[in-house]
Amino acid sequence: MKKLLILSGKGGTGKTTVASAFIKLHNAKVYADCDVDAPNLHLVTNQGIKPKNSDYYGLPKAKIDNLLCVRCGICMQHCRFDAIYKAEVYKVNEYQCEGCGVCELVCPNKAVTLQPDIAGQLTLYDDSEVFSTAQLKMGRGTSGLLVSEVKKQITSPSIKTDLAIIDGSPGIGCPVIASIKGVDMVLVVAEPSVSGLSDIKRIIKTAEKFQVKTALCINKYDLNLEKSKEIERYCDKKQIFFAGRIPFDDKAVKVVNSGKNIVDCDGEAAEAIKDIFNSVYGRINGYKHTPNED
Repeated sequence: MKKLLILSGKGGTGKTTVASAFIKLHNAKVYADCDVDAPNLHLVTNQGIKPKNSDYYGLPKAKIDNLLCVRCGICMQHCRFDAIYKAEVYKVNEYQCEGCGVCELVCPNKAVTLQPDIAGQLTLYDDSEVFSTAQLKMGRGTSGLLVSEVKKQITSPSIKTDLAIIDGSPGIGCPVIASIKGVDMVLVVAEPSVSGLSDIKRIIKTAEKFQVKTALCINKYDLNLEKSKEIERYCDKKQIFFAGRIPFDDKAVKVVNSGKNIVDCDGEAAEAIKDIFNSVYGRINGYKHTPNED
């Protein structure tokens, strides 16, 4: 099973819209949402079954046992993150605690201990399709580790398929790096702007570190034709496969805002995405695929 990862330099470029379209066009049986900070692929994939949920444990957090605490305040004095505060008793702010363990070390009465912390929730839909996703709790780190767990859930699916489609996180941070590891191709969804060009350069440089094939498409390319041409020239210079252009389409905006898949409408954007899917699907399988070919 090959894995196609869809990325973007920032949120709002149309990454998830393209990913959900690819899932429907391929009639994908295995797919995942690795944007664990703000997952939303489930909104357009319409899961009809109850998922299997499991807790994800991140870094431990400090906890104060007030039966043992003698109110000396040494833990608060040594906390570099200002995570310990005094109310009627000493407490730990779970959002500021980094789990470093200093408070546990300095406590003279062993009242502070590091306890396992539920940092998020893994979700798996496994029926006629396998869909893996997760939600990281606010203020928690280890997003890259949670992404790795999301990917593990589709590594050995009960369903055999030739292609898994993964909706990644925006940017180039830890979740993106964890998403890229082990995939066969990255498709970058770019926007025709100054920041858009800067974003794709960073993503492509990151993908190169992992020696992963890269493809690129431009969403709403006709909003800035000059910048779109500049992005295409960059792809040509870097020998990056240019998969196509998606025009701005009022029909597509209405369909997406209603919670439907963009390919559910007849419009220029939907047709362009179909052609891009055909091109990318052919590329990842090592052959040329003519647009609109059955």
